Amino acid sequence: MGCFFMKPIFVTHELYQDFILNQLNKYYSNGILTLVSKDWPIITKLWISDFSCITTFISDTYSIKGPLPRDPASMLRSYLLFLLTNPTIGITKWVDELHRVPLYAILSGFEPGDIPGVGTFYDFFNRLWGFGPDNIKPKLKRKRKKFKKKKLKKGEKLPPKNPGIVGRFIKRFLNRGAKKKYLPADRLFEFFQSQILDASADLGLLGNLNSLSVAGDGTPLVTASFPRSKPSCKCYAQGVTQCNHPRLFSQPDCDSGWDSSREKYYNGYSLYMVSACDSKYDLPLYPRLQPASRHDSVSFVTGSIEFAQRFTLGTINRFLLDAAHDAEVIYELLEHQGIEPFIDLNPRTKKNYSSEGDIKISAEGIPTCSIGKEMKPNGYDKSQNRQKWRCYYGPNAKTFCKKPCSNAKYGRTFHTFSKDNLRLFPKTLRSSEKWKLVYKRRTSIERSNKREKVDYHLESGRHRSTKMWYIRVYCIMMCQHIDAWYSVKKDSLNLSKIIFNQVA
Repeated sequence: MGCFFMKPIFVTHELYQDFILNQLNKYYSNGILTLVSKDWPIITKLWISDFSCITTFISDTYSIKGPLPRDPASMLRSYLLFLLTNPTIGITKWVDELHRVPLYAILSGFEPGDIPGVGTFYDFFNRLWGFGPDNIKPKLKRKRKKFKKKKLKKGEKLPPKNPGIVGRFIKRFLNRGAKKKYLPADRLFEFFQSQILDASADLGLLGNLNSLSVAGDGTPLVTASFPRSKPSCKCYAQGVTQCNHPRLFSQPDCDSGWDSSREKYYNGYSLYMVSACDSKYDLPLYPRLQPASRHDSVSFVTGSIEFAQRFTLGTINRFLLDAAHDAEVIYELLEHQGIEPFIDLNPRTKKNYSSEGDIKISAEGIPTCSIGKEMKPNGYDKSQNRQKWRCYYGPNAKTFCKKPCSNAKYGRTFHTFSKDNLRLFPKTLRSSEKWKLVYKRRTSIERSNKREKVDYHLESGRHRSTKMWYIRVYCIMMCQHIDAWYSVKKDSLNLSKIIFNQVA
């Protein structure tokens, strides 16, 4: 008996479009089944989205022997369609929907009546993930000691468990550098960047690729009400109540953290996201799942370094962050990476900066003269990386100031150097219109996170592995980009006319 090569067959996007036309003509042209207005956005989104390259991308995961596998592009397309239409249900119910609604089957790339089973979907997820473990940490580990949960105020963040860890981490990185390490989700990001981000970049949806502005922020991802574990021994059956053996956890990568918006502790991950600020569609760029207990500043360090090592489509020029990231070492990290930080000052860390002479520096980094007047900015000298400041009264100081501190005709001047304090003396002054104009785009990351959690019901997943949570996150991010493609192309593409001409 000869060997049969049973790698998946590559199906072009044009063949998929022909399939849609033929199937819609077969099932929706006789009046028994009809298309309504809400169907057309979904049809258009799948029509314009080319996922044929997924077949080549995961070809190495298939054996050369065995039955002919399902088309990988159709499997991915079906899962994205699931997120676009019914993200609150599970895969089992989605398979039922494919049987019930012929349109969903057709748009996936399946003939009605020839629907893959639930196991086929999970087999595809395994191949999409690659060859890494389902979880980063081993399931067998000792149970953590319960800590006293402090009730915090609404909007108040949980302080870092290990104060100073951010500084130590960054100092080590600045001194030694960091080698690019393989991450289990790298395979997903490689596909996402080469097929999704690249397509959005070609449409101009990410902004200026030579000078990108990005934002980062963490958001709670609830995976369960409480940690689930079971014993790995028989101590309890033998009457031993004080057992120190490790337990088997179903979600070893998750732990407990504080959700400041919902004002409660939760079990799950902290999802740290990076988005494109200059995109009017608030498009996501990179996700990183962290333990729920991890502070945003710690998540940023690992996430930003990994993102910089993997993102190849453009040059990051600015990083926009909220006050939770207001630490001098984070400014040093971004300076080292050649990225200008736009970070809001944290009121809890505000303190006056001492300087020589009678000029004082306020907690906002503004020089004040001997009578307490804030000096006025007077241009930035790029050659020396210094900001020039002038007297509040300027040349009229002798006339209006009761205690003039300079005899200069121009008035008293003062310089602040960025190298002296990157936090207080940024290249772009926080009080300037440019800073305000740039920083207001930081909210793009909050809108992006909201879309993932509210529009696409991210937390409705009932997964027990980091693998499945990453797949869900990445595919929701793909849907966000597909939505943007649709917004750009819908007015120039009259798909209903194309379909009806074929159907007629």
